[in-house]
Amino acid sequence: KSPPPPSPSPPPPYVYKSPPPPSPSPPPPYYYKSPPPPSPSPPPPYVYKSPPPPSPSPPPPYVYKSPPPPSPSPPPPYYYKSPPPPSPSPPPPYIYKSPPPPSPSPPPPYIYNSPPPPSPSPPPYHPYLYNSPPPPVY
Repeated sequence: KSPPPPSPSPPPPYVYKSPPPPSPSPPPPYYYKSPPPPSPSPPPPYVYKSPPPPSPSPPPPYVYKSPPPPSPSPPPPYYYKSPPPPSPSPPPPYIYKSPPPPSPSPPPPYIYNSPPPPSPSPPPYHPYLYNSPPPPVY
């Protein structure tokens, strides 16, 4: 009954299960995860934000607001109001009222009344001294 022992021979084929160990080889590809570090390179583009500073340049145009001062020029026309002074010239005609004074000239004829004084002429009658005798006045 010794032949049965050969039965254990089949296990040897099971020993072929050793090839699986090569599986550890895949890990190397996982090591390729190192390239991500280059990601920090993008920050440089962020440095391009420096150009905005030129914005202060616009203020200069605000300085153009200085031209409004010429507005004071209009007042000169108001100075033209000086011509009215010639109006006082009319008063002279009022001085022409002086001619009426000649009216006193008529009085002279009234002085002509002086000729009556010759009336004293009667005194010549005085020669008639003969009239003196009748002094019987007592």
